[in-house]
Amino acid sequence: MKEKQQRIISIFTALLIGFTMFSIANATTPQENKAAGVAFLAQNAKKDKIITTASGLQYTVLVAGKGASPKADDKVTVHYKGTTIEGKEFDSSYSHGAPVTFPLNRVIKGWTEGVQLMKEGAKYRFFIPSELGYGESGAGRAIPPNAALIFEVELIKVN
Repeated sequence: MKEKQQRIISIFTALLIGFTMFSIANATTPQENKAAGVAFLAQNAKKDKIITTASGLQYTVLVAGKGASPKADDKVTVHYKGTTIEGKEFDSSYSHGAPVTFPLNRVIKGWTEGVQLMKEGAKYRFFIPSELGYGESGAGRAIPPNAALIFEVELIKVN
């Protein structure tokens, strides 16, 4: 029995070391993340229906709305999905099962700027440069430092 436990521990240790080495080998630096985001946004800007603002925020209108447009100090209710530029979803109100309400001036700069362009009922896709997102800090394990991000946002209500 003791030999079987040692074998299991050895296998687990080997898997853990292998996973760690794979993670290190495939990790990106903040500088690599920044360069990837800049390259992605440069290519994205060439696509039809992509609009780029003076700040570098890019967006496309998926559904035009007809209601009110929010100001930065308004509260808004939205549904959203956030992904990395590689397509990895890191958060979604759809997955949580309910829209969220928050003050628009209490979120990342890309959201504050972008959602003000919308009208109630609209759905936009935002392509957010790192400096309008979480910047050099990133956000936990899901969003690395200097990552450009993509959000689909549906503006339900200006509160």
